[in-house]
Amino acid sequence: MAVHLHVCFIYFLVIGTLIAVHQFCVYSSGSDGPVLLLLHGGGHSALSWAVMTRILLDQCQCQVLAFDSRGHGATVTHNPDDLSADSQARDIDSIIQALYHGSPPPVVLVGHSMGGAIAVHAASLKLIPSLVGLVVIDVVEGSAMSALSSMQTFLRSRPQSFESLERAIEWSIRAGQIRNKDSARISMPGQLEKVAATQDTSDTTTGIEGTIDEEGRSASQGATGHMPQSTEHKYVWRIDLSKTEQYWKGWFQGLSQKFLSCPASKLLLLAGVDRLDKDLTIGQMQGKFEMHVLPKVGHGVHEDSPDKVADVLSHFLVRNKFAQPKGNYRRSLPAC
Repeated sequence: MAVHLHVCFIYFLVIGTLIAVHQFCVYSSGSDGPVLLLLHGGGHSALSWAVMTRILLDQCQCQVLAFDSRGHGATVTHNPDDLSADSQARDIDSIIQALYHGSPPPVVLVGHSMGGAIAVHAASLKLIPSLVGLVVIDVVEGSAMSALSSMQTFLRSRPQSFESLERAIEWSIRAGQIRNKDSARISMPGQLEKVAATQDTSDTTTGIEGTIDEEGRSASQGATGHMPQSTEHKYVWRIDLSKTEQYWKGWFQGLSQKFLSCPASKLLLLAGVDRLDKDLTIGQMQGKFEMHVLPKVGHGVHEDSPDKVADVLSHFLVRNKFAQPKGNYRRSLPAC
């Protein structure tokens, strides 16, 4: 089943000097209102926001920018393995400067998982003078730091390759990585690349393994199996996240205090209330940020339930008078 998206401009933004040139793959949609700059999670791509963006643009007047982070998707940088919080935050600054030449419109940073941590880091560095809003989706310092010890185990447990995109999409849905079929069909191709198949096909998997997200939560368990490869190509993960371990702590350390200290309007969107740590619990009781908890979703909140996330985001934008509502605007569920 095809998913029809709003008109979306895709372009490659070249940033740099003669010494170092970066080429970022940027997706843009909408023409008026504040700019929502969407930052994806580790291993994903800007395509993970596609279905949610379509719904959001029907609900309020805004512009959406999403880009493939360094080392991810179709973006090419001279140092793709440098996924430090500082480097990724400065990529955001470089992209905004290149697009708006020092006069950006009001900006709302929206980040999921790793992207949420980078959004907070960029806000704490005060890199965006026109920042008016900060939205963090399903990443909390306490649970994220606790889960780091299990990340390598999870990465080893995933299928290392797939014989086709269809197999990869099927795995993502059945394993619980992405619970929405439309999202999976768009998102998974951005996570994989096509390579020549080798004679040794023992790593090509068509069964299901348990998954643990970036905060260490197990999704499902099942049988695994291996099949001989019948094609000349296979699909492998675009980025080897196991090699980025040196940066993991830097993404999440101090995240709660940085989030709470940001003067912009703040929204925390979670898959479960148990994610809150002490600092955020106190901050939420003091009314320092808006919070919503969505039921029946996994870690990929915006992919599993794009309509509800769009509802929450549009309500946040309209309530704070950042954007005007449109015909399909719906008031979101009360904050928890």
